[in-house]
Amino acid sequence: MGLWIRARASGVPLTIMMLVGMRLRRISPNLLVDALITANKAGLDVSVNQLERHFLAGGNIERVVKALISAQQAGISLRFDQTCAIDLAGRDVLQAVQMSVIPKVIETPPVTAMAKDGIELRAKARVTVRTNIQQLVGGAGEETIIARVGEGIVTTIGSSDTHKAVLENPDRISQTVLKKGLDAGTAFEILSIDIADVDVGRNIGAQLQMDQAEADRRIAQARAEERRAFAVAREQEMKAETQQMRAKVVAAEAEVPLAMAEALRAGRLGVMDYYQMQNVMADTSMRDGIARASGAPAPGPDPDAHDNR
Repeated sequence: MGLWIRARASGVPLTIMMLVGMRLRRISPNLLVDALITANKAGLDVSVNQLERHFLAGGNIERVVKALISAQQAGISLRFDQTCAIDLAGRDVLQAVQMSVIPKVIETPPVTAMAKDGIELRAKARVTVRTNIQQLVGGAGEETIIARVGEGIVTTIGSSDTHKAVLENPDRISQTVLKKGLDAGTAFEILSIDIADVDVGRNIGAQLQMDQAEADRRIAQARAEERRAFAVAREQEMKAETQQMRAKVVAAEAEVPLAMAEALRAGRLGVMDYYQMQNVMADTSMRDGIARASGAPAPGPDPDAHDNR
């Protein structure tokens, strides 16, 4: 009864049965009556059924009514069904209306980009946005604005011939980014983009050249190591071949006494011939020893002795 009296005293046409029906539909009569009184005093054309429908759909009727009042006072065209749709979409419709009146400043994180001369620049921007009421349902949020602004900063710095051109004229970034229409498809309208800070970072071009030189050095070192390993392997192969040849020579020399014995038995070699051959070999060995002792070239074998042999 007290709630009905308060509603009637405020000019809200409610009956006792309507309040009982709210209780039966699990609607808070106090909340709905307060919203109706607020809307009626502000001159809004809002019915009980509209508020009940939005409450049952899971909306915030108090926030909807306040958003409609704020939009009306600010001269913003905003319908009740549109406000309910924005509220049910999960957006704060009251904050959206306030941002339409008082723009919001979004500060982007430091964006790193490299100019054509290889110098790294780190830029930070402040984006002033205003809510676009018509795009609140289905429009992208602040994250998209920040990402697009960052992309525009990277593109502008990357297309600059030198980093000095960006430092001398930072508003070039703002002009380029604004021309791209970054607010398309978003719930905001970009009013301005201001470059808050630009810092010079590393010389990435020189670092890349150093890294390339280091990579080339390692490749050359690996190829030299490969050639050295191949040379060592070849040397080992040659040593093995030499040892095989020596083994063959030793084997051949071992067969000489057997052949000489066979020749003596067969009568193809006489005893005197054998002694003469031994004398020639001893004479040749003596000559080699004398030559090595005196430093003179070793004399060749005696032709006569060779003929005799």
